[in-house]
Amino acid sequence: MIKVEGLVKSYGKHEVLKGLNFEVKNNEIYGFLGHNGAGKSTTINILTNLIKPTKGNVSVNGSIGYLPEDPKFYTYMTGAEYLKLIGEISGFSKSNIATRSAELLELVGLKKDAKRKVGGYSRGMRQRLGFAVALFNKPQILLLDEPASALDPEGRKEMLDLIQQFKNEGGTVFLSSHILSDLERIADRIGILNKGSMVLEGSLEEIKGEYLLPIYDIEFENPIGALPKRLLAEAWVEDIQVKGTVMSVGISNPIVAKTELLRILAENNQPVTSYQVRKSSLEDIYMRAVKENA
Repeated sequence: MIKVEGLVKSYGKHEVLKGLNFEVKNNEIYGFLGHNGAGKSTTINILTNLIKPTKGNVSVNGSIGYLPEDPKFYTYMTGAEYLKLIGEISGFSKSNIATRSAELLELVGLKKDAKRKVGGYSRGMRQRLGFAVALFNKPQILLLDEPASALDPEGRKEMLDLIQQFKNEGGTVFLSSHILSDLERIADRIGILNKGSMVLEGSLEEIKGEYLLPIYDIEFENPIGALPKRLLAEAWVEDIQVKGTVMSVGISNPIVAKTELLRILAENNQPVTSYQVRKSSLEDIYMRAVKENA
């Protein structure tokens, strides 16, 4: 449905996108992940034809609905009036506009607020109205730029459920987000963007199969001191994160770590208050991929 080859976008000497290549397949949710400034919004703006690439080829096969990160509205209109305007611009009949508007307002949870002016909507409500606008023409593809970033946990769950429902009904979704847990929940495939370059791409199963390594979370009674430096000298230690008196040790060789980590902790002669092993999350994988790229 979407194919991008050698995509470059430059502003003067500043290269925002550096030869991106990716493909979004029919009836999948593609999670486009990256920190703020990585180039996610620029990519979506090119896919929607709002801006032109400097180089490269972009193919989008199918009608699209677009939700920007911070959708703008005529704030003097009500939610229902705004959807009516969208229907008129799109050439719908009056009866179809009324029917479609009612369907969408109920779908996104704004039925009771349909006659309120958009200027009085919260940001989360505006986000949901923007989702209704994106769906109005019954698109085949949704391009969503941080659709859940303004929502509370309950609202985020509802938004993700709507996205999943669109996919279940045969739609294709390109979803840009920095909320890793959201993508981990609904994305079929992931592309990780860092400083304009794709550093990791694949299905969640493939990525987790390659990167899903144990992480040891160890909490100490006293400040940790020089122990992280000592551990980083070991070949089986992948990464170390320290937050206060908690040290998280990512390892590359689980068999060696089982015995060696305990031995080194014993030699350190510092009281340990908790010690547990967990599987790395998408956040851990993201941090590792970005670090390796850097």
